[in-house]
Amino acid sequence: MANLSSKKIAILSETGFEEVELTSPMEALKQAGATVEVVSPQKEKIKAMKDHEWSIEIPVDKHISEAKADDYDGLVLPGGVINPDQLRLNDEAISFIKDFFEAGKPVAAICHGPQSLITAGVVEGRNLTSYPSIKTDLINAGANWTDQEVVVDQGLVTSRNPNDLPAFNRKMCEEFAEGVHEEQKA
Repeated sequence: MANLSSKKIAILSETGFEEVELTSPMEALKQAGATVEVVSPQKEKIKAMKDHEWSIEIPVDKHISEAKADDYDGLVLPGGVINPDQLRLNDEAISFIKDFFEAGKPVAAICHGPQSLITAGVVEGRNLTSYPSIKTDLINAGANWTDQEVVVDQGLVTSRNPNDLPAFNRKMCEEFAEGVHEEQKA
């Protein structure tokens, strides 16, 4: 497994994230030695969804207004239906995402997470995957969509659903360990 002991990673999420798509990558990152912060437009905590029901709450470490991509080495975008839809409407969240791409820093998005990337304008010409229901949205935004458990494109890691988490977590940690990807710079 990759050593991320010198890395600080942001997980950007709103309420309505798919529980395991935040908790599993967070645990993988911590096991690899990374410092992980949950960044959100919410101030204190965000609530998860599990099996179409509300579940656990996760504390927010940093409000989006105080977060800067310069402070982090990588970004994770969990899925869930509500979470990315809310992030897409938040200008600060979209700017935060864009800043990672402009700096060439690795980004990992799973399930519906890539919806935020469409709004950020960073998918055109990129190879990626997602939950099947947003395939057409990604293609219409110029992405090259494929149905694979994990797709890596110059620092951008994407996966389809919770079943892909082992491969997603492994590739996410590898890309974060590699650091800046010059080819990713928007």
